[in-house]
Amino acid sequence: VCTPEAPDLEPKEDGSQDASHLAVAFSGTLVTRGTARGHVVATGERSALGRIGKSLAGIAIETTPIQREMHQVVKWVAIIGLGLAAVLAMSYALVLGDWLHGLLAGLTLAMAILPEELPVILTLFLGLGAWRLAREKVLARSIPAVELLGATTLLCVDKTGTLTVNRMTVQQMWSVQAMHDSGPSDPTPLQEELHGLLEYAVLASHRRAFDPMEKAIAEAGQRLLADTEHLHADWTLVDDYALSPEMLAMSRVWQSPDQTERLIAAKGAPEAIVDLCHLDAEEASAVAHQVRSMAVEGLRVLGVARARFAGDVLPPQQHDFEFEFLGLIGLEDPVRADVPQAIAECQAAGVRVVMMTGDHSATALSIARKAGISVGSPAITGAELSAMNDETLQARLADTHVFSRVQPEQKLRLVRAFRARGDVVAMTGDGVNDAPALKAADIGVAMGARGTEVARQAAALVLLNDDFSSLVTAVRYGRRVFANLRKAIVFVVAVHVPIVGLSVLPVVFGWPMLLMPAHILFLQLIIDPACSVVFEAEPLETNAMKVPPRRQDQKLFDRAVVVRGLWQGAGLLLLLLIVYAGSRALAVPDDSQHDAARALTFVVLVLSNLGLIHVNRSWGRTSWRGSAASNGQFAWIAGAAVIVLTVVLTVPAVSRLFSFAPPAPGLLLAALGFAGLAMAWFDAVKRHLGFGLRREAR
Repeated sequence: VCTPEAPDLEPKEDGSQDASHLAVAFSGTLVTRGTARGHVVATGERSALGRIGKSLAGIAIETTPIQREMHQVVKWVAIIGLGLAAVLAMSYALVLGDWLHGLLAGLTLAMAILPEELPVILTLFLGLGAWRLAREKVLARSIPAVELLGATTLLCVDKTGTLTVNRMTVQQMWSVQAMHDSGPSDPTPLQEELHGLLEYAVLASHRRAFDPMEKAIAEAGQRLLADTEHLHADWTLVDDYALSPEMLAMSRVWQSPDQTERLIAAKGAPEAIVDLCHLDAEEASAVAHQVRSMAVEGLRVLGVARARFAGDVLPPQQHDFEFEFLGLIGLEDPVRADVPQAIAECQAAGVRVVMMTGDHSATALSIARKAGISVGSPAITGAELSAMNDETLQARLADTHVFSRVQPEQKLRLVRAFRARGDVVAMTGDGVNDAPALKAADIGVAMGARGTEVARQAAALVLLNDDFSSLVTAVRYGRRVFANLRKAIVFVVAVHVPIVGLSVLPVVFGWPMLLMPAHILFLQLIIDPACSVVFEAEPLETNAMKVPPRRQDQKLFDRAVVVRGLWQGAGLLLLLLIVYAGSRALAVPDDSQHDAARALTFVVLVLSNLGLIHVNRSWGRTSWRGSAASNGQFAWIAGAAVIVLTVVLTVPAVSRLFSFAPPAPGLLLAALGFAGLAMAWFDAVKRHLGFGLRREAR
């Protein structure tokens, strides 16, 4: 509480103190000059900032559906895998009487079936996705929000600075006597009848303006009132009355050097200024008609009034002054050039865009129309919203795209109402009071350039350049992350089927072990990098932003993904069994027979895994026609795998470690042919089972 002579404050029953009759400086207020004595009247959660923080604490942060699904899948597959490994080890030992090889067989199966890639995939996909978004000037403060962007069905956006450039200019001035319509580049002089209107609009603004509207008014004053007596650099500010939710107007009290009475300049929402001036019904109707005419043109309209006060003690509120209505000022904040195209892209992708603003309904609808937002239904105002019950609001939400004159606390109600309809909501905000709504949204998006620290702390994403197109880019990246995650899951399922089969079937057929821990470790050099790097780097499918968002209950491990992976893996397993059985039948029966067959089978498995990666990189193109974009990561991994495989086959010491005997050159050439057959099978499965994936994976 800042006042030169602050009296003692008596505490109330709840421990706070009554300071309603004093000027209140909230925590976080920046004091630039002057001296005062202060009393602390509230601390912690009883302060204004603390109440906001308390409301944030009451809004729980939920794990995303993918996080919960991944946790369940990893847990159950690990339990089942360890159980099967124990059964295999015991069976091997009891059937063949070889406890050592039984232990190795169980260990091999455990290594083959445990889904250790899955947590790595999710972590790296989301982490690299956040990194890619940062390069697009979108900071991800909550990494799981990256994948949830792909399911976004509704974008709730502010008007000023998000859809518009946030650089205002005075475009129109109107009074009962005259009207001026021109921009900064128009040299038309201002009529004498409007000098007072602009004079008091300047007086009602801060001298060191930071608000775009006040900057525009100050610039217009310097341009149109230069060399006149209407600019008062020598006047002294006595006091001011701040804008509040109850009174959408502000007044500033001035003292001129040669006058004893004080002059009050007020500006604000036209209806608030009409109220301050106590205009009769006819005058108020004329003002309202002019406000609608200006707002329809997309102008933000302010009313201006003046008053004189001869007393020594200023009244406690603005209503106690005798204001005279001066006129209206219309300010233009043009729509960003890239906004219409970005909104059209959202609509093509099935993402609905809703605008929430504090502006007049006509202004909001005009800007919405220019931006490409649907204006088929009238806007819902904050006053109408307050009068609606939840059932009525739900009925209106389906076809309403513009909400005007809304207060920050009403945004929280709207976010919760949209989520109750089943929408996945991304919402933008910049003020302290926006923080609860940002946190309540599925994805809170704060403005980085003009947003407050509280809003940024509550948000999951921060738009560093306050650009709406960045938000559309974020949605695009969210869809890319989810689609590529599904490609990686198909690969994981497919690649584990032959590994598990080659670990179990030798026991069934009474063969020696085909795969051992060293082989599994080699395969992990391909599997883990492929899942976490190659698939993550794949670009978005060309039609991914032309289909509706994925369902909120869409799973990574759904039937389409699992079935496709099983079919691809089963075909590869059958091919590998044929290769192994055929190579044993053709080989000379000696001690190296099995080692040569194992080596040939392993070569086909490695080459086929590389083919499996290539085929699943794109679900919209056949692998024989190539990928839509180059992927340097895949080239590096494929090259490294072939080089290491060559070392394993040609260096005797390494071959003995893998229990390999070098196959004949002709068989190695045949291995390339078998890998080609495997790729043909993978492509056939993709073509016949890929329709559901392409339709549902968005």
